[in-house]
Amino acid sequence: MNYQDILTYLYTRLPMYQRQGPAALKFNLDNITTLMTALGNPQQQLKTIHVAGTNGKGSSVHMLSSILQEAGYKTGLYTSPHLKSFTERIRVNGQEINEQSVVDFVDSIKPLIESIEPSFFEITFAMAMDNFVNQKVDIAVIEVGLGGRLDSTNIISPEVGLITNISFDHQQLLGNTLEKIAAEKAGIIKTGIPVVISQTQDSVAPVFRDRAAELQAPIFFADENYSIEQAAGNRINIINNGQIMIEGVLPDLIGEYQRYNYPGVLKTCEILNEKDFDISHEAIRNGLENVVKNTSLKGRWQQLAAEPLVIADPGHNEAGVREIVQELGRQRCHKLHIVWGMVNDKEVSSILSLLPRNAEYYFVKPDIPRGLPASDLYALASEFNLNGTVYTSVEAGIKAARNRAQHDDCIFIGGSTFVVAEIAEL
Repeated sequence: MNYQDILTYLYTRLPMYQRQGPAALKFNLDNITTLMTALGNPQQQLKTIHVAGTNGKGSSVHMLSSILQEAGYKTGLYTSPHLKSFTERIRVNGQEINEQSVVDFVDSIKPLIESIEPSFFEITFAMAMDNFVNQKVDIAVIEVGLGGRLDSTNIISPEVGLITNISFDHQQLLGNTLEKIAAEKAGIIKTGIPVVISQTQDSVAPVFRDRAAELQAPIFFADENYSIEQAAGNRINIINNGQIMIEGVLPDLIGEYQRYNYPGVLKTCEILNEKDFDISHEAIRNGLENVVKNTSLKGRWQQLAAEPLVIADPGHNEAGVREIVQELGRQRCHKLHIVWGMVNDKEVSSILSLLPRNAEYYFVKPDIPRGLPASDLYALASEFNLNGTVYTSVEAGIKAARNRAQHDDCIFIGGSTFVVAEIAEL
């Protein structure tokens, strides 16, 4: 089979959460253990960083990868879901896995796939581990797919674990309280391995402390040591224990909400240095200033045009949407246009209640089976006095917004990763 045949096989043969929802999930590590054993346990041959959390884990893994690259390390990066191309999920120093490697990997284990019927995510993660060993990476940064405790990535034993913000998302799978969700994320904590918590949240901090104590894992709440202060223009100063550590950094990841992610990234680098890595202040500065260039990150508060201002961001849960709304409030624009679509297993009403009522909405459906029909979204949005029009596709909604917006207006495109994935310019 060629590359397109292989992708069709993966998408149609294997259960995929992004398309099917919870029915695609395997609530154990049996399949991934079998896959890794058949591959010679590549995860045991790699140094890794493991990153979980509700919001911020995507930005954090890209920052860490960029910093490690600037420090001179050959760095693997595993993320999900992808926006445009399957190969985005597996990168080494920002370069996506080549298509032939995908073909060769699937061909080599096809009998095993037919035998154990793993999920799409399980196969993808196994492919990443195998590729990183073949590429002889110095370290790999691994983003949890969903939760932590039973996520396929939890088969690794990392140098350090990092847990970012905890908020409501995937409640039907992870629990309906922050404490229950945190307990699932805390499942990545392992015996004796340091774990960093990016943001101290009083409601869930005891969950992490108790789990770390149980496993005798050193635990660090990063915001006790690190913080960010605004400097001239869009620059920031990195503060460590009350003193400026690095001055005048100009990050390329835009968005005030990144302030929650920096402490965890910086504390993780500090711990790596204690483990005989060599990450200088210069590498941190250059890494934070060149995340997009170094990792090929797409879609995170990404500006697509200037007049009118067009911004895209995939934030899709309550905490993420709150940050988006605050960020939109900081923009200078005459009128706000929002192209908005969602998937059908989110807490739609609670998210819609957060959106600004003074915007004009363009309701769309992402082109996946889980996509919420735009007409249903329109009806729910009307209950919150969100006024707009239904469009037949993401592309049609974006086109309409561009046609209606004046040069001093703002257009925001979001509500789901899968809406952002359909933007032509990305």
